[in-house]
Amino acid sequence: YPKVEIQVIGLPSVALAPLVKDNKVDLACVTRVKGLNGEFIRCEPMVWAGPAAGSGKEIWKERPLPVALFGTGSVARANAIAALERAKIPYRTSYESPSLMGLFSMVEAGLAVAPLARCAVPAHLTTLGKPHGLPKLPELEIVLARSARSKRPPCDFLAEQILTELRT
Repeated sequence: YPKVEIQVIGLPSVALAPLVKDNKVDLACVTRVKGLNGEFIRCEPMVWAGPAAGSGKEIWKERPLPVALFGTGSVARANAIAALERAKIPYRTSYESPSLMGLFSMVEAGLAVAPLARCAVPAHLTTLGKPHGLPKLPELEIVLARSARSKRPPCDFLAEQILTELRT
C-alpha cells in the first residue's frame, strides 16, 4: 500500500479511546479501558520499578510510599492504587504524568517507585515486588482497537501485522 500515510500518535489509552470512537484514529494499541472494544493481543505483567541496584536509594521502604503514577483514567494507575490499598500500604503520589519518560526520571532519581509494564522497565532499574514489601500487581490486557471506518484493506493489512508481531 505505497500511497497510504501512517501517523503514529503516542497518547495514554484513555485519550486514544475517544479518538477511535470518533473515527479520528483507525487503529490503536491500548490497555483495555471501559467502553472500548478491541481484539485481544496479550496480557502484560505489571511490576514495581525502583532505582538501580547499588544506588543506595531504598525508596520502597518509605511510608507513606512515594509513587510516580500515570494520570487519572490510567488502568495501570488504578490497579496500583487498588493493590496498595488492599495491602494497607500508605502511599502518596509524588509525581503524576502521562509520560513514561517522566516516571523513569522520578524512579532513576530515587524519588519514587512506579508501577510499569514489565516490558517497559529499563535494565538499569530494579524490579521490585513482595520481597521488597510491595503488593503484586494485576496484568494489563492489551488490545487492538479499530474505528468503524478502519474496515478497509490497508487497515486490515496493518492490523494483521500488528497482531502477528505483538502476539509473539
